[in-house]
Amino acid sequence: MALGGFFYNNYIRRKTMAGLNKKSVDDINVKGKRVLVRCDFNVPLKDGKITDENRLVAALPTIKKLIADGGKVILCSHLGKPKGEPKPELSLAPVAVRLSELLGQPVKFAADNEVVGPNAKAAVEAMKDGDVILLQNTRYRAEETKNGEEFSKELASLADVFVNDAFGTAHRAHCSNVGVTKYIDTCVVGYLMNKEIEFLGNAVENPKRPFVAILGGAKVADKLNVINNLLEKCDTLIIGGGMAYTFLKAQGKEIGLSLVDNDKIDYCKEMLAKAEKLGKKLLLPVDSVTIKDFPNPIDAPVEVEVYDSDHLPADREGCDIGPKSAELFANEVKTAKTVVWNGPMGVFENPTLAAGTLAVAKALAETDATTIIGGGDSAAAVNQMGFGDKMSHISTGGGASLEFLEGKELPGVAAANDK
Repeated sequence: MALGGFFYNNYIRRKTMAGLNKKSVDDINVKGKRVLVRCDFNVPLKDGKITDENRLVAALPTIKKLIADGGKVILCSHLGKPKGEPKPELSLAPVAVRLSELLGQPVKFAADNEVVGPNAKAAVEAMKDGDVILLQNTRYRAEETKNGEEFSKELASLADVFVNDAFGTAHRAHCSNVGVTKYIDTCVVGYLMNKEIEFLGNAVENPKRPFVAILGGAKVADKLNVINNLLEKCDTLIIGGGMAYTFLKAQGKEIGLSLVDNDKIDYCKEMLAKAEKLGKKLLLPVDSVTIKDFPNPIDAPVEVEVYDSDHLPADREGCDIGPKSAELFANEVKTAKTVVWNGPMGVFENPTLAAGTLAVAKALAETDATTIIGGGDSAAAVNQMGFGDKMSHISTGGGASLEFLEGKELPGVAAANDK
């Protein structure tokens, strides 16, 4: 989804931060000031090349705004999990190269393994208004994920203003998004952060109805609080993916060798009862695409048979919703006004087991509803299947969007200055 451009910038300026009540880049003057921007450049790399640059493109409006306003723009981000070690394959150097191309101006890379080192300090010292530099992977420092005071102070020492535009890590309290705000007075959010909270916030707190929430993925345990919170907010909750089988077992159905979380069966019974009590529709798969042996590698050819949820054989494993379920779920989406989707309907990495996820993606692409994809695997699936530009909003943060849908306050958002 192209997030840059005139329309997007004007859209953002028209919108207020009412849902957030946090100061944004539109509320500050950065001319001549050093601006530290926490972005989410955690992009997939293959042989040193970026394979999906959605997150870079999503960061451009905020960066361009700060350049145009004459700020000295210092970008920082993590990439992967180096766990406090300077792993060369997780260097942000390729990101600096690609950002230079996307911005049409040089992005100087400060290659310090300690992140805030002699290269970074010299580069910042030499900056002119409108210049851009990129620091090394913040997770090269072990303290980053522990929100250590020393590293937070070092990052803060580079800047006069802090902008957090990394929604993907907003649910974590780390040095580069929370710790740093203790030592810089002016701390605001960027356009992407605002857009995320605008869409997700409106969907949960003030949705146009009917509001349909679709949850998939493997584990019920990962989505316990989301299920609970969304049942109170939505009109229909659709559950697919591996987690559906724990619900089906809770209804007393035979699920064969399908994924099940036996510790959560009582919880699923509670949720089924809660849906009934609140008068909400809770839809589960009525049929499943089943396999005998799990494919190895995951995308290898696999033989499948479809069975109704009432008649799943004991020796087979459900790995995708069946065609009847796909139709049932798609029909529910057709009449919706707001749809939030988080988690695939099956093992979508395998082409044979991706039909359910594809059917849901297609239904969302064809509906007139506001459609919000909650990051992670669903975002990957939608983009891979070519429906990315048909969605109203694709979140850049899987974990962060989940916690937001749970109704939790995100530390990275809370740390910004109030209006």
